[in-house]
Amino acid sequence: MKQSTAKPLTIGVDLGGTKVSMALVDANGQILSDNRYQTNPDKGSEAIVADLIDAVNKFQEQSGQGAAALGIGVAGQIDLAGIVKSSPNLPFHDEPLQVRLEEELGVPVLVTNDVNAVTYGEWRYGAGKGMDDIVVVFVGTGIGGGVISAGRLIEGCNNTAGELGHVTIVFEGRKCRCPNVGCLEAYAGGWAIAERAKEAVSKSPSEGERLISFSGGIEKITAATVCRAYEAQDPLSRRLVEETGQYLAAGMVGIVNAFNPCLLILGGGVVEGIPELVQIVEGVVQKHALKPAVENLKIVKAGLGAKAGVIGAAALARDKIAKG
Repeated sequence: MKQSTAKPLTIGVDLGGTKVSMALVDANGQILSDNRYQTNPDKGSEAIVADLIDAVNKFQEQSGQGAAALGIGVAGQIDLAGIVKSSPNLPFHDEPLQVRLEEELGVPVLVTNDVNAVTYGEWRYGAGKGMDDIVVVFVGTGIGGGVISAGRLIEGCNNTAGELGHVTIVFEGRKCRCPNVGCLEAYAGGWAIAERAKEAVSKSPSEGERLISFSGGIEKITAATVCRAYEAQDPLSRRLVEETGQYLAAGMVGIVNAFNPCLLILGGGVVEGIPELVQIVEGVVQKHALKPAVENLKIVKAGLGAKAGVIGAAALARDKIAKG
C-alpha cells in the first residue's frame, strides 16, 4: 500500500457473510471511492483472507489513491488483538486477521466488530455527531449494538461489549442462535421474525395466505416478506410487526436504563424496511423506562444507512494512527 501525506486517507471494510464492501474515506468521513464484491464463505477462511488482500490492493490501484491504514468490521466476537474468535456467517475461529492483514498490506490495520464500526461511524459523522453518550442498535438478520459513553467506545474486558442483541428479555424463552434462550435477537432479529411468521402461518394457513402468496411457500417466508405484506396492509403481518416492536422496545427499556444515553439510534435492514418500529419503541421506552433515564433522551433512525460500517471502520483505523 502507498501511504498518503497530508490528512491520511483510510480504507474501511465491511466484511459480511454474503458481500464485502470497502471505501476510501477522507478525514471528514466522506467516501471518495467504493467497491463491493461477493463473499463465498464455503471457500474457507484462507481464501476469504486472500481475496480480501487482493481486493484491497486492486481497489487502491483502481482508485489511484493510497491509504495510510485499513479498518475492517466483522460480524462476530473480536478480541483486542484483532483476532476473530468466532463469526456467525464466516468460517473464522481464532483467526488472527489483524496481524495477517498488517503483514500483507504493510500498514496499520484495526479489526473490530461490525456494529462497533457502525456505532463509531454514526457517532463521528451520522445521527450521533456531537453527542458523547449514545447507544446504537442495528436490527438486521441479527441484532448488534454499540455504546459510546463519555465520548469513548465501550470495549469491555475482552472487547465484546455491545452485544445488545443477546440481552435476555424472556426467561426460558425462544432459542437463540447463541447458547442462550430468550434473547432480544431471538424475537426481533430478521431470522426470528421469519421463524415467528412461519409458525403463525402454519397454525393458521388461511390467515397467512398473503404471506404464502408473496413468498411462494411457508418455508420461504423471510423478514422481507413480512415487511412487504405489512406494507400491503396484511393483518397477520401487521400483528407480527407490532409484536416485534414490543419485543424490541422491551430490550431498549433495559438498555436505556442501564446506559442512560442522550441518544438511542436504531438502524439496520429491519428498521429501514419498517421505520414505524422507531415510533413503537419510542412510545414504550418513554412510558416504561426510568423517568430520569428518558428526561433528555431522543430516539432516532440511523443517519448513514449502509455506509455506516465502512465509514466507521475507516474512522477507527485513522484514530489508531493518531494515537500511534
